[in-house]
Amino acid sequence: MKYRCLLLALLVLVSVSVPTQAERRELGNLIIDGVPEIPKAIAERMEQYQNVRSASFLDWNPSGPGMLISTRFGETSQIHYVEQPGGARRQLTFFKEPVTDARYYPGLDRRGFLFSMDRGGAEFFQFYFFDLDTGRVTLLTDGQSRNTGARWSPDGKWIAFSSNLRNGRDTDIRLMRFDQPGVSEVLVEAKGSYEVLDWSPDQSRLLVRRNVSVNESYLYWCDLATKKLTQINPQKAATAYGSARWSRDGQGVYYTSDEDSEFQRLTYYELATKKKTVLTENLPWDVQGFELSPDGRRLAFVLNAGGISQLHVINPKTRRPLTMPDVPIGVIGGLEFSKDGNELGFTLDSAQSPGDAYSIRLTTRKLVRWTFSETGGLNPEHFVSPQLIHYPTFDTVNGQPRLIPAFYYRPRHITGKAPVVISIHGGPEAQERPSFNSTYQYLVNELGIAVLAPNVRGSSGYGKTYLTLDNGMLRENAVKDIGALLDWIAQQPELDAERVGVMGGSYGGYMVLASMTHYNDRIRAGVDVVGISNFVTFLESTQEYRRDLRRVEYGDERDPKMREFLLRISPLTNAHKITKPLFVVQGLNDPRVPYTESEQMVKTIRQNGGQVWYLAAKDEGHGFRKKFNRDFYLNAMSLFWEEFLLSGKPMVVTK
Repeated sequence: MKYRCLLLALLVLVSVSVPTQAERRELGNLIIDGVPEIPKAIAERMEQYQNVRSASFLDWNPSGPGMLISTRFGETSQIHYVEQPGGARRQLTFFKEPVTDARYYPGLDRRGFLFSMDRGGAEFFQFYFFDLDTGRVTLLTDGQSRNTGARWSPDGKWIAFSSNLRNGRDTDIRLMRFDQPGVSEVLVEAKGSYEVLDWSPDQSRLLVRRNVSVNESYLYWCDLATKKLTQINPQKAATAYGSARWSRDGQGVYYTSDEDSEFQRLTYYELATKKKTVLTENLPWDVQGFELSPDGRRLAFVLNAGGISQLHVINPKTRRPLTMPDVPIGVIGGLEFSKDGNELGFTLDSAQSPGDAYSIRLTTRKLVRWTFSETGGLNPEHFVSPQLIHYPTFDTVNGQPRLIPAFYYRPRHITGKAPVVISIHGGPEAQERPSFNSTYQYLVNELGIAVLAPNVRGSSGYGKTYLTLDNGMLRENAVKDIGALLDWIAQQPELDAERVGVMGGSYGGYMVLASMTHYNDRIRAGVDVVGISNFVTFLESTQEYRRDLRRVEYGDERDPKMREFLLRISPLTNAHKITKPLFVVQGLNDPRVPYTESEQMVKTIRQNGGQVWYLAAKDEGHGFRKKFNRDFYLNAMSLFWEEFLLSGKPMVVTK
């Protein structure tokens, strides 16, 4: 009897300790491996958040009122036309793949727009022309190579763009006659990556940028007749250039760069004299984008002030600011002047409002909202705006602890201590900003989970020194910033340091895996979306056209010393340290972080006796862009957090 009781006790212990894996199954284009069936209650609760819609301003109609926008009414984002503020969104494109970029033909002799689209998230973008008179769509590129950054010539007869058509590795500048689709010539043959920025007003020259890394780039003008490159503003020290535009008289160039500054400043450069005038000298933040009006009398730019956008319009000659209407606090992008220069269009979103198309009528200083995107029937007043916090990390600056910025989304009603999800952005040169995120709002409002979204070292927006603090051998210092955030959480009386999860995508996925290897005893569970698991296999298998750019950031795996370091810090090498539940999400067509990065991590964790949910999509790339796939992923993620973060049941892993 005594032994029977002991045997029963052991059986119960085994049944509790050994994680069970749900069966592998397929649903549409999804491969669902180890993910349990989604309860109906979760799908119903998530539905409203999944039907929040946003809209992005794309371009002004050159021949009349109205604008092109991108929004989604079905499975994917498509191009729509809006004739007037608050008017109906008339859908123009109807593809299975997302279409998010469009530029009108600039002339008046035909009506249509150029747009780009890839297949299955593989990012081998092709250019197409949509004829508004016939509704016909014409493929302009070869259908195979990767093509980006198309720029119409002022008369619409030519298109300049970047392409890896020549060898699949280097990104050249190519030139195509619009009336000869499928035929293009190399204008600038690259060793690396070049990008078209602007046409000169007389169409004889192009502004182009050579990209080496996020910290190093070079600005040139290219003579179309001779194909000769002339460098603009040569520098001895590495300099990063952002946007650039020709002046309307063609005598100079406006550009942003971090020359002699921590931040991207807006500068005017006179070509003949090489004289430089800094236009934003006393503004200590990055100029994240700018645009010049067609007549050259107005210059609009956006400052990234700690994540919040600040919109300015000035007279570029006198530098005098124009009086502007109050613009809601949020994140601004996509600046574009109307053809007459009297209206400035842009996209604006905030933590409490999804993205929408806006404009400012500069003659009357009036802010105009063009689209009113739906919030799934949810009351926007219940959406939570984050608090910007700064927490100390392990190292110092001028004798004081370095402070890491983070956005803190706090549940409105906390009973006891709230569990926490740390959300880590990708890049690593990206920046967490307080834009609308329906997932954050769901976690905070429906599950009572606090969200902390840090900008660890290596994030953009805080100066070029901060941007380089995680490069090469410094990689794991960014992971230590997460450790410091765990310390900060433990000091907050309203947060539960015993129930902390981590989630992130791409490089943020690596940070999830690395955090779980370093702080396994302090993290309850993790969600890794298209994350890097082994830096060496990643660098050897990411698409060839981006490999050298990534080597500058992470280190060159061909160097034996760096290879040893990258292997040593890779999560795959340290997977045995992870004993907490993990949810891995991957697009099988991902050109950036190949699916093998996820699958080798899933295999290794399971061989170690750990529990992994794995979700893969056959028709997705670097993240999920199709609504059906994304809805399932978000439902599964909600179930994952409920099971492993909210249940209070620790996961015991038997080795």
